[in-house]
Amino acid sequence: MRLLIVDDDALIRDSLKIMCDLEDDIEVVGTASNGQEAFEMCRKYHPDIVLMDIRMPVLDGVLGTKLIKENFKDIKVIILTTFKDDEYIKEAVKNGAEGYVLKNQSFDSLAESLRTVYKGNAVFDKNVAKTIYEMLKDEKKKSHKDFGLSDRDYEIIKLISEGLSNKEIAEKLYLSEGTVRNYITNLLSKLNLRDRTQIAIFYFKNLS
Repeated sequence: MRLLIVDDDALIRDSLKIMCDLEDDIEVVGTASNGQEAFEMCRKYHPDIVLMDIRMPVLDGVLGTKLIKENFKDIKVIILTTFKDDEYIKEAVKNGAEGYVLKNQSFDSLAESLRTVYKGNAVFDKNVAKTIYEMLKDEKKKSHKDFGLSDRDYEIIKLISEGLSNKEIAEKLYLSEGTVRNYITNLLSKLNLRDRTQIAIFYFKNLS
């Protein structure tokens, strides 16, 4: 995968680059110090994933994510930060981030998050996922049947929200991967959603 690292702390940028470059399946195509630079480097290098800090000068990670997602639909963004801030989480997810992870995790865990998002899944630190749930729990929840979803649809949506891959969902529900892919394609169409991340957010907002 091609990775762009964005952080206003040069030490963090360089350290992440050194560690990522040691991984056979990760190629760091560049680093940037703010959201505006990240956008310009996306236009130049078109990475698969942008690993984005939140609090940066010129253009922060939330607005940087919005700018990138509006112009490069296929570039995925993972927010990496020390700040577990409710408003930042809400806005980052709203702007299309595929992941939100905290800096206090191990590098192995971070690398696995990169691979998970690269494969098309969403990744949210368990504390962040809890925050999303807390933000949304006071909203009126509906049954999956209110959205025209079957019990199987609900099972698959729930497992997607837990970060499982198609293969893992297939194994858990005793289905073929092809059948799971068909379910997901139908769910995206039925709910008018763009990708797996939006399915996960739909679950947190409406069904959890």
